Amino acid sequence: MSAVRGTGDQADTLRQMARAAKQPGRTEGPGGAVVDQQGIRVIAVTSGKGGVGKSNVVANLAMALASQGKRVLIVDADLGVGNLDVLLGLSPQYNLNHVLSGEKGLSEIIVEVTPSIKLIPAGSGVQEYTSLGQHEKLKLLDELDMLEEVFDIMIIDTEAGISENVTYFTVAAQEILVVVTPEPTSITDVYALIKLLATRYSEHHFKVLINMARDSEDALEVFRKLANVAGRFLDISLDYLGCVVRDERLIDAVKKQKAVFELYPESEAATCFTTLAKRVIENTRPMRLKGNIQFFFRRYLEGSGGGGQ
Repeated sequence: MSAVRGTGDQADTLRQMARAAKQPGRTEGPGGAVVDQQGIRVIAVTSGKGGVGKSNVVANLAMALASQGKRVLIVDADLGVGNLDVLLGLSPQYNLNHVLSGEKGLSEIIVEVTPSIKLIPAGSGVQEYTSLGQHEKLKLLDELDMLEEVFDIMIIDTEAGISENVTYFTVAAQEILVVVTPEPTSITDVYALIKLLATRYSEHHFKVLINMARDSEDALEVFRKLANVAGRFLDISLDYLGCVVRDERLIDAVKKQKAVFELYPESEAATCFTTLAKRVIENTRPMRLKGNIQFFFRRYLEGSGGGGQ
């Protein structure tokens, strides 16, 4: 927690510089917070427990967003057992561990998934970076800020649970999308994650996706349960983004190391991802810069960042 809050003074200084600059496309929000109207959107996709299909959601959401004309950068932030490269049938030579160790720069490890989608792969089976220190966090922040390639949306696939890495990547993103399934344990665990982020890190806005739902009514019932509990005990807002239904073709796509959106574009699951992508694009709001570590913080303030919506 201290590592996240430790850069608050630096962030405040940069914010004051931005106010003085008064660059085009930037306004001051409530309380003087700097708000950027365009810039790259950074969305952390997270969950309270494993086994909810979060990485599959990330891979297929990226495909669906690309089909809507967006340029997407995926970051596999499960630094202990990253698997997005496997899900997408890729075999990268280098990964994020090589960047954190100083062996490679971020631009050297990026893998092309499609012309519109790039992946920053995570390492696997290396314990050293399963809990990032302050040095590694700032190094990653700097490396991302130095990327020359332009993206519209960055999707961060966090590990499951409430580890320090999870809180770091979610707090550093501008938007948080939580993935939950109809299982009671999934609902309980994702509530615990939301509670932690709200009470300890002052995160109050969450987008919710129900995965592996029987149908839309089943998904809405899950969301109602989560919203009812959160509404009674937490001062937060939950935005329902929809659901992805159970689909045997999605399971088949995983076995073939392909995204279901690519392999079975007419499937029910692929249709759900198309709807989800459209809602993500429509559900945009001016980005509020936080007073802590934040991805593309410098780019927001300098106005040199990626393409708008």
